[in-house]
Amino acid sequence: MKSITRLGWTAYAIAAATVVLDQISKLWVLGLLGREQGASLPLLGPLQLTMVHNYGMSFGLLRGNDWGRWLLIGFSIVVVIGLAWWARKAVKLLPTIGIGMIIGGAIGNNLIDRVMYGYVVDFIDVSRLYFPWVFNVADSGISIGVALLLLDSFLYGEKKLAETE
Repeated sequence: MKSITRLGWTAYAIAAATVVLDQISKLWVLGLLGREQGASLPLLGPLQLTMVHNYGMSFGLLRGNDWGRWLLIGFSIVVVIGLAWWARKAVKLLPTIGIGMIIGGAIGNNLIDRVMYGYVVDFIDVSRLYFPWVFNVADSGISIGVALLLLDSFLYGEKKLAETE
């Protein structure tokens, strides 16, 4: 295993932590709300827990088709393998964290949830802030991970432009 950098192992650890946090939070919410679609519990301010069964992906794509579920599972496997391969050679911290969070989110949502339940368990509801989507820890991991990759790309691109002038 010499071919995996120290930061590569860090990405794998972040992925594992993201999966664990995601699945623990989902088990907690399932215990609290049950599996009934739409069950809700107000928390603090605009935050409430609302059980949503997400059968599709963004904007409801591939929803209502069993083949869509398996297509998403297959796509996630490819993404996880590709990102895990990329992480092996990680040399910068920001993309390492991002890759780890995306891997963990993809495993939590599209592999574990879709295989176990047939849908993704979403429950973080801030619709009182006019944010219409209900999401979960894995979604947050994917979104933050992508943002970190974009930030690193922006910062690296700026540095590269400054070096060429």
